[in-house]
Amino acid sequence: MGTITFTEYDGTSHEVEFADGESLMELATSNGVPGIDGDCGGEASCGTCHVIVDDAWIAATGPRSDEESQMIEMSPECAPNSRLACQLKACAGLDGLKVRLPEFQM
Repeated sequence: MGTITFTEYDGTSHEVEFADGESLMELATSNGVPGIDGDCGGEASCGTCHVIVDDAWIAATGPRSDEESQMIEMSPECAPNSRLACQLKACAGLDGLKVRLPEFQM
């Protein structure tokens, strides 16, 4: 078990406990984090779970896949550390991870 902090664009933070193997999208939707919809159910085909990984954590989350990059790069707020929460699996190495939501996902 560990925690991940989701921060909305307005600065409101949601600290969520996780079990290894859950995606960040699943964690957010099951814990009522606003702005994470996960419309495609985790297939990396909708972009409604866009998060921006805190700079201190970008190496720990690893690179985006080509499929993920194609989807996330369509976002008007794509940043070098943008990820789809459905493609990030919670694990002990991500305990304390901080991500923020882009403005358009309010």
